[in-house]
Amino acid sequence: MTALPSPSGQPPSNRGNPGKPLRSIGEVLAELRQEFNDVTISKIRFLETEGLVEPERTAAGYRKFSPADIERLRYVLRAQRDHYLPLRVIKEHLDAIDRGLEPPATPLAPPRVPRVVPDSAAQPGQHGHAAGEAFGPAQPELRLSRRELCEASGLADRQLAEVEGFGLVSSPKDGYYDRDALLVAQTVAEMARFGVEPRHLRPFRTGAERQADLVLQATDPVLRQRTADASARAEEAVRELSALTVRLHALLVKASVERAAGR
Repeated sequence: MTALPSPSGQPPSNRGNPGKPLRSIGEVLAELRQEFNDVTISKIRFLETEGLVEPERTAAGYRKFSPADIERLRYVLRAQRDHYLPLRVIKEHLDAIDRGLEPPATPLAPPRVPRVVPDSAAQPGQHGHAAGEAFGPAQPELRLSRRELCEASGLADRQLAEVEGFGLVSSPKDGYYDRDALLVAQTVAEMARFGVEPRHLRPFRTGAERQADLVLQATDPVLRQRTADASARAEEAVRELSALTVRLHALLVKASVERAAGR
């Protein structure tokens, strides 16, 4: 059975695209009918009623659809036509995709947690590039349930509870964990292969908190400036100094290990 990607190859997220104009329901119908001959305005309205698409409304109450809305409609219509999936299952897929997951590999499989990797090694200020670039470009928001986080990281629920208990991952208020929580959980799971337990990692959290305080204190004077670009400059200063602390920490750990090993 084939997978369920969106036509563009990207997940049909419910996030709009402010760079492209919105379309009326008539324009959407004309576009969809190029692929789905039997789609009607009533069908589109029904899918909206079922919560599968949420177009904007004008002051007069007219529906306005974004490119992302149209991609969602295509996803729904293809899932129904090609795989006979019920709306309940399709809605579960779309809800998961809205949380940053990827479409299922096969129609009957659950959505997949995307592969996430840590930011590249910090190299502040090299070759004229800002140090903040070491933390990588902004990535799509990811929101995982507890079960999804455990499955994606390789931690058992008991181990995740320990990680939370020692403050390495914060228990989410809305019930969902973000990308950083997944990276921390994956790192802890990998370290567990060497016999390192969550209780051994408390110094990392304490050290990180102290480093964060230092970064904020050092960049506070920039924040206090009342110039138009003060906020942007302060953000860049935080990113650069954060990258420097990551590099210094890695170098000091390496040096300490080598000394202890007698190298």
